[in-house]
Amino acid sequence: MNTLSYKTVSANKKTVDKQWVVVDAQGEILGRLSSNIAKVIRGKNKPSFTPHVDCGDNVIVINADKVKLTGDKMSDKVYVRYTGYPGGQRFITPKELMAKHPTRIIEKAVRGMLPKTRLGRAIFKNLYIYAGDEHPHVAQNPKVIKF
Repeated sequence: MNTLSYKTVSANKKTVDKQWVVVDAQGEILGRLSSNIAKVIRGKNKPSFTPHVDCGDNVIVINADKVKLTGDKMSDKVYVRYTGYPGGQRFITPKELMAKHPTRIIEKAVRGMLPKTRLGRAIFKNLYIYAGDEHPHVAQNPKVIKF
């Protein structure tokens, strides 16, 4: 029996194979799209996944302004933040947020699905979101993936 084939191989920063991928968000549902993006950024779709290492791919999301929310979530869902001052609780709906900053809806959804640690913050930097269908990462030769 070959015992070398049973060794657990743990990825590290040098052995990780990071790719660039493009995701088109046009007509996609926000939650389903975000969970798939979070998996790819974290590296859970790879057989060499290691929980304490950034082994995910760099993801470019285009057409972020054309993402959908099901039901009445566009007007009923509320994002809450706090300024830090008394009476400083602020509320915004996805419709208002989409009008001001169309990329932030996907950012908020994906960030909530990543670990709340130093690694999670580092992994989040591998996400690039653009409202239109143009992106400045052509030199990286990204692959187009469809979920």
